[in-house]
Amino acid sequence: MTLPELIFVGTTDIAGKLRGKAIPASALEQRRKDGVGWVPTNALITCFDTIGDGPYGSFGDLVIVPDMEAQYDLSGREGHGGFRLVLGDVRDLNGGNWTCCTRSILRSALDRLHRLSGMQLQVSFEHEFQLAGLSRPAGDAFAFEGFRACAGFAEELLFAMNQLGLEPDQFIREYGPDQFEVTMCPTNALRASDRAAAIRALVRELARRHGYNATFSPVVAPDSVGNGVHIHMSLIQDDGTPATYDAASPNGLSEPAGRMAAGIAKYLPEYLALLAPSVISYARLTPHSWSAAFNNIGYRDREAAIRICPVNFADDDVASKFNIEVRAVDAAASPYLALAAIAHAMAQGVEENLPLPEVTEEDLSLCSQSELEARNISRLPQTLVSALERFEQSSTVRGWFGDEFADVYRAHKESEIEFVAEHDDAETYRLYRETY
Repeated sequence: MTLPELIFVGTTDIAGKLRGKAIPASALEQRRKDGVGWVPTNALITCFDTIGDGPYGSFGDLVIVPDMEAQYDLSGREGHGGFRLVLGDVRDLNGGNWTCCTRSILRSALDRLHRLSGMQLQVSFEHEFQLAGLSRPAGDAFAFEGFRACAGFAEELLFAMNQLGLEPDQFIREYGPDQFEVTMCPTNALRASDRAAAIRALVRELARRHGYNATFSPVVAPDSVGNGVHIHMSLIQDDGTPATYDAASPNGLSEPAGRMAAGIAKYLPEYLALLAPSVISYARLTPHSWSAAFNNIGYRDREAAIRICPVNFADDDVASKFNIEVRAVDAAASPYLALAAIAHAMAQGVEENLPLPEVTEEDLSLCSQSELEARNISRLPQTLVSALERFEQSSTVRGWFGDEFADVYRAHKESEIEFVAEHDDAETYRLYRETY
């Protein structure tokens, strides 16, 4: 008996989960036209499979339309059978973009940024994750022995990434217990987000084959380090000319890049709920955690929310490599929603002609509240409840996404919060560790 080949047609949803349906591979061409049936209320399914109290109920029909440029297929390659994935857009039955489709939301944000600035984004996602089942002793941080302990997995992962066109950059044995990081080369913003969705699925798939369980949970235990998703971005003009760097600027940022960075920083407390969308995300966003606790722009500072990254200034190609990094993101977030929020904030910075705020080079946790306020720096929301309140109260940020999406997002997250409230801390971390 020959088993039918299946391909998964999916989308990364509000919960940061890759959801969809499997179809026979032979039907993919037809499904490019007809789509794969989907339901509006699916947007309200939380990471724990509860359903938020949203507007749709049992009514309505949608389709996921496959994007053949976002196809990731390892079938037919020895040892890699079964990994067949194509990402798509959620549309209504007339072919229009659905208001809660995360890919469409990102496209809209990128179109706005381009319309206002004439610029496009080049993006790379860095993912941190941990491998349960590896169980290495202390002393492995960045160590050769720590890398060699899972070298078979790492080599297969990078081989598969090359086969899928994910352009691997580095595989790193990170600081935390059995923690690793995988990075990819930059590409245009939509494809970078597709790659972010695909790499999470690929890591989990290959980890299982090697006897591990990979988790991208923002924090795996109360006393553990966090797992972040760092988004690196640079600007290019339509003709491909790099536009992020200005050698005459004290911190290297060009004037348009400075306005955009200012927008990211100014509105970050109001859209943080889309970047750090789990209850435990806020255990990572604390001072001295090498994460982000304030809405600051920092010069080469890995505790800044927006970091101006270093480059080798001896290189003749500084302009094309110069970039900024947003560090307040984790893998509970849809890569599309996180990047859409950031792109909208960048566009807002252009629209308001915001000046680049003070670039920090110090430990902000040592500053008094009055000093921070005088410098227009604020502590980020410290709970998901607080972050959702800031999102709800911001007419500007809600306006980026529209009321329907904002209401669905709030209902989705309120259901998640309600579910977690029934469990103690240890159980909460376990639940997130297992679902992400």
